[in-house]
Amino acid sequence: MLQKLGFLSDITYATKQEQQKELWDVEGILHNQYFKFDLRPIKNNIKIGSFKSKADKMVFDMKDQFIVVDTQELYQYLKENKLKKVHLQDLLSKLEWNIVLPK
Repeated sequence: MLQKLGFLSDITYATKQEQQKELWDVEGILHNQYFKFDLRPIKNNIKIGSFKSKADKMVFDMKDQFIVVDTQELYQYLKENKLKKVHLQDLLSKLEWNIVLPK
């Protein structure tokens, strides 16, 4: 996904065990910083996350763009606001750390 479009460098893929237990898919450098990314797809307009994830960033694969949000900031926002579901567009204005990358 991100790595195929050239946004990531120095890429390492998670093992099956890491994907299942640590809930991240790929790690690499984005904008000169090293991160682990959750690339799980959106299904039925829903992306499920977990507070147990070791991913630094969560990636939303949209029609014309990738939206990358900070996992810890997202979880903190959900906890503070006692939310289980949020709309992605709302998050873009609520979270400080996010990146929108064109496809």
